[in-house]
Amino acid sequence: MKDPLKPRDKITQKMTRDGAIAENQTTGDTERISKRTQDADFQKTPEQQAAQDAAQLQGAASPTSPLPHVPGAAPKADTGKTERVMKHIDAAHTRKASKKAVRKAQAEATAGTKSSRLQFTDEERAAPELEKYIKKSDKAADRLDKAKAAIPKEKKLVKERTFDETTGKGKTRLHFEEKDKPPGFKEKHNPLSRPAQEAGILVHNKIHSVEKDNSGVEGAHKSEEAAERGLKYGARKIKQGYRNHKLKPYREAAKAEKAAFRANVDFQYHKTLHENPQLTSNPISRFWQKQKIKRQYAKEARNTVKGIKGAAERTRKAAAKAAEKTKQTAAFVARHPAGVAIAVGVLLLFIMVMSGLSSCGAMFSGTLNGVLGTSYTSEDSDLVEVENSYAGLENELQSRIDNIERDNPGYDEYRYDLENIGHNPHELASYLTAKYQTYTRADVQSELQRIFNQQYKLTLTEEVEVRYRTETRTGTNTGTDPETGETTTETYEYEVEVPYNYYILNVKLTNTPLSTIAENNLTPEQLEMYRVYLQTSGNKPLIFGGGSPDTSASEDLSGVDFVNGTRPGNTAIVDLAKQQVGNVGGYPYWSWYGFNSRVEWCACFVSWCYGQMGLSEPRFAACQSQGIPWFTSHGQWGARGYENIAPGDAIFFDWDLDGSADHVGLVIGRDANRVYTVEGNSGDACKIKSYPLDYACIKGYGLMNWN
Repeated sequence: MKDPLKPRDKITQKMTRDGAIAENQTTGDTERISKRTQDADFQKTPEQQAAQDAAQLQGAASPTSPLPHVPGAAPKADTGKTERVMKHIDAAHTRKASKKAVRKAQAEATAGTKSSRLQFTDEERAAPELEKYIKKSDKAADRLDKAKAAIPKEKKLVKERTFDETTGKGKTRLHFEEKDKPPGFKEKHNPLSRPAQEAGILVHNKIHSVEKDNSGVEGAHKSEEAAERGLKYGARKIKQGYRNHKLKPYREAAKAEKAAFRANVDFQYHKTLHENPQLTSNPISRFWQKQKIKRQYAKEARNTVKGIKGAAERTRKAAAKAAEKTKQTAAFVARHPAGVAIAVGVLLLFIMVMSGLSSCGAMFSGTLNGVLGTSYTSEDSDLVEVENSYAGLENELQSRIDNIERDNPGYDEYRYDLENIGHNPHELASYLTAKYQTYTRADVQSELQRIFNQQYKLTLTEEVEVRYRTETRTGTNTGTDPETGETTTETYEYEVEVPYNYYILNVKLTNTPLSTIAENNLTPEQLEMYRVYLQTSGNKPLIFGGGSPDTSASEDLSGVDFVNGTRPGNTAIVDLAKQQVGNVGGYPYWSWYGFNSRVEWCACFVSWCYGQMGLSEPRFAACQSQGIPWFTSHGQWGARGYENIAPGDAIFFDWDLDGSADHVGLVIGRDANRVYTVEGNSGDACKIKSYPLDYACIKGYGLMNWN
C-alpha cells in the first residue's frame, strides 16, 4: 500500500534518439513512454515514413491505451498516431512542393536558347513596314540582356591545357572563370526537426487522453492546434517567399527569352510578307507560313550541319515525289477542267469548315509547307520576263557569231569551234530563286549579266601561217653561134615556191553549264535549295513552255482525209517525226541540242527534226523566247485560224492563254475540221495528236519554206 505521507517523486520528460522517456529524479529510474511501436528509420523519406505509420494505424489499438474500453464496443484508435501520420504527410507535401518549384525554375531558366539578337541590314531598317517589328525585336533583346546580366554569378575553377609548339610540351593552367550561377536551391535540413515533431506529438497525445473529460482542456487544445497551424503556414510561406526571391532572376531571364523569341519570330514573319506580297491575300498561306517560320527559328540553334544536310536531302526526295504528282495533276486538269473547278470549290468549302479544328491543321500543314518550300516565289510574269531577258542576251550572242565575217573582214579563213547556245530555263529560275527568293528583272539584271559572262566565253584569235604558193616565171637564155658569131636569145618559163602570210581568225565559244555556275556561286544552303527547285521545276513545270500535260495515248491517223493547202510541205520530215512516236524521256533530242541532262524537250524535238533534214535553222529550245521570234523575224508566221498550213510547219500552243507559248509540235496535215500533229514531250513522250482548227490554245504556226 502506498504511503500517503511519502512525497511524490519528481518525474521529468525528455526526448532521446529512441523517443520520449520519463526520468524519475528521485530514484534515478527511466521509462520509455513513446507510443511508437518501433524506432523510426531516419533513412526513409517522409512519404515512406508516413506510409509506415499509416500501416501501424490500421492495426489494433495499443494495449497501453489511457482510456478504458466500453464493454462490447470497438477500441478507439490512437489519435496521436493519426496526427503523426498527417504531420508526416504535410511535411512530405511541403518538401515535394519545394522540390517541384526548384525544378520548374531550373527548367524555365535553361529551356531557352542563347540570346540571338537579330542583325538587320540597312535595307530592312529602311523599310517602313518593318520598322515597328525591328524596334520590338531590339527592345526585347535589350530586356533579355538585362535579365541575363541580373543572374547571380559565381567563379568556377577551370583547368586549361596548353602546348608549346617549339618544345612540344604541354602545360596545365588553373584559372577562375565567371559563369552564371545555376538556379539550384536546397533547403537546409535541421537534424532536430524530427525529434521536435515527436515531442509535439507526445504533448498532443497527453492532452488527448484527458480532453474528453474536461471541456476547458479540449478548448485550449483546439486553440493550440489552430495557433500551430497558423505558425506552420506562416513559416512555409516565408520559406516559399525566400525561395521565390532567390529564383526570381532566373524566372525573369526565362520570361525575357520567350518574349525575345516571339519578337524575332514576328519580325521574320513580316519580313517574309514584305518579300512575298502574294502571301497577304491568302489567310491559309499566312498562317502556315508563320508556323513554318516559328519552327525553323526554334530549330536553328539546335540544328547541326549534318542535320541541315539530312533535312535538305529528305526535302529533295519529297520534292521529287511532289514533282511527279504535279505532272499528273496538270494532266488531269487539262482533261477535266470543269470537274476540277467543282472539286476545288468543294475543297475550299471543306477547308472553311475544318479550319476551326486542330486536326485540320495537322492534316494540311505538311502538304502546304512542302508546296510552299519547293515552289518559285516570284510572280509568273517576273519569271517569264527574266527568262526572256536572258534569252535576249543569248540571241545577241548568236547574232554576233553570225556576223563574224562581216564584222571582221580581210581574213583568208574563218575557223569555228562553237558549243551550243542555250540553257535550261528552270536552271536559271532555280538559281535566282535560291539566291534572291523573290525577284524582278530590275533586281537581277546585273546578276543575269554576270551569269551570262560566266556561262559563255567567246574568243577571237588571229593566227598567221607562212604558206607557199607556186608561181610561174619567165626566164631568158642568151647564146652566140661560134661559126657566125650571131647572138640569139631564148625565152622559157619556170615555177618557184613563194612564201606568203595566210591570215586565219579562230572563233571559239565555250558554254559552261548553269549547274556548274550554281556550285561556284551559291552557298551550301542555297545550293541545296537550288537542287530542290530544279527537281520540282518550282511546281510550275510549264511556265517557260516546253511540254504538254496530256497523258492520253497517241492517236490513230487511219481514215483521215488530209486536205492540204497550196503551200508545198515536206513529207520526209513528217515521216521522220512519226517514226519517233513512242519515245519517252526525250533522248537523244535534248542531248543533240547540247544539254547534259533532260529538259522540257518539245522544242528540242522540233529542232532535231529540222536538223535531220539538213537545216541549220530554225534551231530553238524555248518556244516563246526563241522559236516564235525566229519565225516572226523571217516573216514566216501565221496566227490561229491560218488555213494554208502545210506538212512540216511548226504549231505553237498557249495552254493557259496568258499570251506566252508553252508547247510546240510539227504539223502532219489538216482535214476539214482538225489539224494533226506530231509532238515531243506530250506527257513526256512523242505522240500523234489532233485539235479543232479553231482550238483556243493554238497560238499560231511557224511556216516553213521548203523551196
